[in-house]
Amino acid sequence: MKSNIYTHELRMKSRSILTWSIAIFALMFFFLSIYPSFAEEAELANQLMSKMPEELKQAFGLSNTDMASLLGFYTLVMVFTQLCLAIQAGNFGFGLVSIEESELTADFLLTKPVSRVQILTSKLLAALTAIIITNLVTGAASFLAITTFRSSHTYDAGTLTLMLVGLLIFQVFFLAVGLVISLLVKRIHNVTPYSLGLAFSAYVLNAFSGVFGDVKLEYITPFKHFDPNYIIEHNAFDTRLVLINIGISVAAIAISYWLYIRRDIHAVS
Repeated sequence: MKSNIYTHELRMKSRSILTWSIAIFALMFFFLSIYPSFAEEAELANQLMSKMPEELKQAFGLSNTDMASLLGFYTLVMVFTQLCLAIQAGNFGFGLVSIEESELTADFLLTKPVSRVQILTSKLLAALTAIIITNLVTGAASFLAITTFRSSHTYDAGTLTLMLVGLLIFQVFFLAVGLVISLLVKRIHNVTPYSLGLAFSAYVLNAFSGVFGDVKLEYITPFKHFDPNYIIEHNAFDTRLVLINIGISVAAIAISYWLYIRRDIHAVS
């Protein structure tokens, strides 16, 4: 029965996996196809960047970015990729339990010989599998697009791999937070506004954290936890922020189990 729930959930997410994978694949190739022409005018680009207000560069995550370098240019792609993956993971998190409740099929599932812990675990595993598949496509698209358009420019494959690994942990955060919020809300009829709100709110917090340097908003936004500029500069994660990210995700999942076990599921009348 548990395997049936997992298989069903993964099948339900197959369209999302395909849609977001195609979108990210196209995004990678579109942006990186511009790089060869952009690199030819690298000096001009860096001069233009230097004239931008520091607050504006920090808001868009472009502070201390060498746009002439391949990975420096890739940070532009990473911003949009993070937003896409945050929305996808948020959709999974908000819809994991709420979709069945809104469609009035939750009570049917709960009559089966399987515990609530097993149900939620199967659903989470299916969502994690979907996220991993999307991340594998993202990684393949990144390396393929860079190899295709890098020309004579070099890059550190280890640093790029580190950025891509960070995307997986980044998505788990939105999955976990989306799930716990959905269990705190009475009923969610449409997950899209919630996932969009969560993703863009986290991004805005990241932008304001850059503008107001003394405000420690980076503690609560995963966009700062996995800042590509920091990874490129140090060839490592910011361990403190990554641990905060993982701690929030683990706490959110633990609270979600507690809430789901005690949740009052309304039967179809």
